[in-house]
Amino acid sequence: MDKRENELSKKIIGSAIEVHRHLGPGLLESAYEECLCHELAINKIAFERQKPLPINYKGVKLDCGY
Repeated sequence: MDKRENELSKKIIGSAIEVHRHLGPGLLESAYEECLCHELAINKIAFERQKPLPINYKGVKLDCGY
């Protein structure tokens, strides 16, 4: 991992920790997602929300994503 990737990783993890610090545990994923997107935008980190990622299950391509 080069220095730039390392710094980006630190910013992303820091953003996630910031969200958790303010919200705490127990909320729905959608609340954390919304707040994390806000933190990433504040830190000028480009991102895509809910990117489709098909799953291959027992030879069948399923269109459910992460």
